[in-house]
Amino acid sequence: MLLLAASMLVACASPAVKPNIDQNAASLNAQHLKSLADIAGFSIQGRIGIQTNPKGFSGSLIWQHSANADDIALYSPLGSQVASINSTATQITLLDSSGKSYSAADAETLTQDVLGWRLPLKGLSDWALGRPRSAPIQHSAWNAQGQLTHLEQDGWNIEFDNYQQQGAYTLPSKIYLKSQQLNIKLLVEKWNQPQQ
Repeated sequence: MLLLAASMLVACASPAVKPNIDQNAASLNAQHLKSLADIAGFSIQGRIGIQTNPKGFSGSLIWQHSANADDIALYSPLGSQVASINSTATQITLLDSSGKSYSAADAETLTQDVLGWRLPLKGLSDWALGRPRSAPIQHSAWNAQGQLTHLEQDGWNIEFDNYQQQGAYTLPSKIYLKSQQLNIKLLVEKWNQPQQ
């Protein structure tokens, strides 16, 4: 009995085993992110779904992104344009389906005020490429090829799925973003060649 109690005490006193981190996968992740670091612009066509209370949206989008500007056109499922968002270093405007123009200090405020949901444009251009933006990261995980599968940043939980080869780059085609108030699904149907 004393021997059993002693062995239990020794077992309890043993140091906790640290999880084994796959160093090869971590190295591949660093290489993958390095390959994406020089992308300054892109153009995509795809679909977007947004769920929030009380409003939501489902439709298609065409997005032109450069280092200093974004042009996003949102379309209804029937193909009519719902909104056009233009962002530069000094101004953000939204043109609605009736032709009325709105502006705000940032895209999140603008889309919330006009459309009823917040588009996280500040991070979305990086997340669309499968890379974190230059801000603190709460958590990240990647697959055996070194590509991000999960990212927690700026209050968003982001899941990356179905990577595809696009020229010299491997880019995600399905991205799921969740915050406390909003769920966004971005499906990229066509990547135009990313630009350095």
